[in-house]
Amino acid sequence: MSFERMWRDLRPVGRDERSGGYFRQPWTSAETELRVWFREEATARGLDLEADGIGNMVAWWDPTGRGRRGGLLTGSHLDSVLDGGAYDGPLGVVSALAALDLMRSRGDSLSTPIGIGVFVEEEGSRFGLACLGSRLATGTMSWAKARELRDRDGIWLSDALSDAGLDPTSGFVDLSSVSCFVELHVEQGRDLVDRGAAVGVASEIWPHGRYRFDFLGEANHAGTTRMEDRRDPMLTYAMTALAANKQARLAGHRATFGRVEVTPNGTNAVPSQVTAWLDARCDTETSLAALVSEIERQGVDRAGRDGTHLRVTAESVSGAVGFDSSLAARIAADHEDGDWPVIPTQAGHDAGILSAAGVPTAMLFVRNPTGISHSPDESADTADCLVGVEALADTLARLAR
Repeated sequence: MSFERMWRDLRPVGRDERSGGYFRQPWTSAETELRVWFREEATARGLDLEADGIGNMVAWWDPTGRGRRGGLLTGSHLDSVLDGGAYDGPLGVVSALAALDLMRSRGDSLSTPIGIGVFVEEEGSRFGLACLGSRLATGTMSWAKARELRDRDGIWLSDALSDAGLDPTSGFVDLSSVSCFVELHVEQGRDLVDRGAAVGVASEIWPHGRYRFDFLGEANHAGTTRMEDRRDPMLTYAMTALAANKQARLAGHRATFGRVEVTPNGTNAVPSQVTAWLDARCDTETSLAALVSEIERQGVDRAGRDGTHLRVTAESVSGAVGFDSSLAARIAADHEDGDWPVIPTQAGHDAGILSAAGVPTAMLFVRNPTGISHSPDESADTADCLVGVEALADTLARLAR
C-alpha cells in the first residue's frame, strides 16, 4: 500500500485538464469521491472508521486493544481552493496512511492508538469559513451558527449537507480524548528551500482574517456620464487595493484582495457596488488589527473624495497560534540527519483550530521546491514526500512510546 500508488489514485480526482488545477469543493462530486477513497483505504487496512454528520472522518488503529482514550491523531483535509494545487491537504492524508503502513511493517511497539483524520471545508472555498469541519468537531463553533452559512450560489450549508446525504444533527467526531494532533502539510513558502531541508516543524501560525469590503456608489451610463459626475465605487476599490498592498509591504505583512464581485457587472455601465474580500495576515494580533484599520481608513478617505461609501465586515478572524514549543523541540531534535528546522507559517490549518481548543499540537512541513501554493504550480518532489512519510512515522512512533 505504497505512497506512490495512493498518490496516483488521487491525482485525477477533481483536476481541470485545461489549467491543471483542482476543484475539490466540499460536498461536491470530487470531494465526495475522495471521502469514498479514504473510506476504502481505511477498510483495506482494517481500521475502525468514525464518520460524522458533516463528513469529518477518523480511521483508528488500536494495537493496544484498550480503546481510543489518549490516542494520537494525525491527518489533514481533502478539499481544495478553487483551481488549487494537488498537495495542500491530501499530502497529509496520504502520508498519514503511508506512515501507518511503515510503522506496521517495522513492527513499531506502540502503547497508544493512532487515528487518521480528514476534516471537511478546511479551505473555506465554498462557504467562506476556513476549517469549518474542525471548528465544529472541537466545539469552537456551534451548528446553530454554522447552519446560517451560504455559498456564493446562495445554497445554505444545511441544504448542501442534506443533498450529500449527511445529517449534522447526528453529531460530530469525538476529539475529547485525543492526547496530541500531528498534521503533515506541504510547505506554503520557501523557508525549507532556503535552508536546504526536506522537512521542518512548525513553531506558530500567524493571526489572520477575512474581511468583506462593500464599496457603494451609483450606477450610470459609461458613455454619457461625465467623469466628474460619477460616484464610481470601482475607483474607491482600486485605490483601497493599492493601499492594502503598500501597507502590507511596509510592515512585512500580507494583504490580498483575491475575490471581487461587481454590480451590475456590465462593460458599458458605471457600477453601483463593488464587493471585495480582503485576506490579511500579520505576525501579531495587534499588527493585524492595525493593518486592517489603516486599510479601512484609507478606503473611507478615498470614498469621501469619490462620493461613494465603504462598509467593512469581518467575516472570520483567527488569532495567533503558538504550537507547544516543548513538543516541537522534541519532534525536531535528535535525528540521523540533524535537528529539523523549526519555522513559522503564515497559513491557517486545522492544527491551529485543535491547538486553540486545547489539544497539544504539532505540524510537519515537506519542502515545496517553488514555494507556490493555492495554485496548479504547487509541487513537492516524491523523494521529499517519502522523507516526510518517514518523518511522520518516526514522530508518531516516538510520541506513542
